[in-house]
Amino acid sequence: MALALTLSVSALTLAGCAPTRGPSGAIEVVGAEVQYGDVLAQIGGAYVHVTSIMNNPNTDPHNFGATPGVARSIAAARLIVQNGAGYDSFMNQLEAASANSSRVVISVAALRHQTAAANPHFWYDPATMPMVATALTGDLVRIAPAHAAYFRARETTFLREWRAVTAAVASARAQFAGRRVATTEPVGDYLLSAMGLTIATPFRFQADVMNGIDPSPQDIVTQQRLLTGHAVGALCYNAQVTSPVTQSLVDLAAANHVALVAIYETMPRSLHVQSWMLAEIAAVRDALAHGTSTRSIA
Repeated sequence: MALALTLSVSALTLAGCAPTRGPSGAIEVVGAEVQYGDVLAQIGGAYVHVTSIMNNPNTDPHNFGATPGVARSIAAARLIVQNGAGYDSFMNQLEAASANSSRVVISVAALRHQTAAANPHFWYDPATMPMVATALTGDLVRIAPAHAAYFRARETTFLREWRAVTAAVASARAQFAGRRVATTEPVGDYLLSAMGLTIATPFRFQADVMNGIDPSPQDIVTQQRLLTGHAVGALCYNAQVTSPVTQSLVDLAAANHVALVAIYETMPRSLHVQSWMLAEIAAVRDALAHGTSTRSIA
């Protein structure tokens, strides 16, 4: 999951005393991934200026290359939320290049006590975002105590709205627990498991695709048989990453009338994290209940 880091030395050696206030006096905050930036924006509201680094749902996030502008945003940030577990290790390099003792960095992996994880797509676990919201609220209160009531009220609103996600997960689990699905990568595995679904694809296959390794012929055959034998109710595929192997599986699923579900690694721009998760849950439910394919939720 190592990401390309394309920064010149001059871009990295930014002043450690960079300003921590935006042009309107807002606190500069950074989400390494746009889904975390969205939570920062929902909690911080008018008192934060959010920069989301990885924010394009139409590109392969594994090919991300940081720019001098990204380095400047990180140098200026008072609060950063990053995934960790090796998913966005470029953030550690940039933070080290612009050391700032007053900057707060939240690692989602550390919050989850999973600094090493075979599947680092933590945002798909329904338990993650409430944990992130509570952590960053506490840090915003410490940074700007005069606005504590504002931040805590917005945290309460976020957590209340998130209940729709947990309710949708529980409802899907009650209806579909034990149903089998195939995947191309483990991007949505945490959500699929929370819905009570059995992921029939060998994890070795998923990990190979995630890490840009050609899966073994045996694992490819296993995956093909899941589709041609109608042993799964859906193929959940990474909507942002295509390879000859994954495209052939998508085509095979379509040819065999196995429903397809696009799983996004980066949050689509038209959504918030709550509506994103609800859309993905609805797409899986439609696939299992009606055989309906969802190729896009953007």
